[in-house]
Amino acid sequence: PLCSAVIVAAGSSSRMGFDKVLAELGEEPVIVRSIEAFQQAPGISEIVVVTREDLVPEVARLCQQFQLTKVTKVIRGGESRTQSARLGTLEAGRDMPLIAIHDGARPFVTVEVIEAAVAQAAKNGAAAPAIPVKDTIKVAKDGMVEQTLDRAMLYAVQTPQVFDASLIRAALQKALDEGIELTDDCAAVERLGMKVVLTAGDERNIKLTTPVDLLVGEGLAEEVLL
Repeated sequence: PLCSAVIVAAGSSSRMGFDKVLAELGEEPVIVRSIEAFQQAPGISEIVVVTREDLVPEVARLCQQFQLTKVTKVIRGGESRTQSARLGTLEAGRDMPLIAIHDGARPFVTVEVIEAAVAQAAKNGAAAPAIPVKDTIKVAKDGMVEQTLDRAMLYAVQTPQVFDASLIRAALQKALDEGIELTDDCAAVERLGMKVVLTAGDERNIKLTTPVDLLVGEGLAEEVLL
């Protein structure tokens, strides 16, 4: 299947304190590492990068410097992640039946994780990598535990999340029209009653959100280099 990849990297990095997508990991910026697996993945035909307006020139330069030839566009994002994802899907080729949406701050995604999600989305219309939750999760209100969830049924969902192209465009637009802010793109299609199939994720496919995450990422980058 032909699949467009939308790399969303338009956040403010407020919890990191600096532009995390430009941070160096093993002599490569985070955004470059996040794109490279899609560059190598056979199922990905083109890549659209969505970033902040002030970062567009630098991200475009990096894509050229590191020969990320599948990148067709680097565009300005929106005020929210949902808006940025929607803008990216609009720029994806209309002849592409599938769209994969990936967090630009997940620099350790692998070709295997990408290909598994693409293949499953081609069969079912929506798929996302996930890993079982290890911690015990409790629901609390005002500091008081109200419920302990069954860990055997809980999964931490990662990206890329891959969808039928027309489905995800419509789902994101509906969420925006209704003023719904989502933490991931699966939630947009779930609101339409669509079932999302989970595929095998990877514990190394972490999202860099805080400075501690970056320290973990530096260790992973050294492991990859070795």
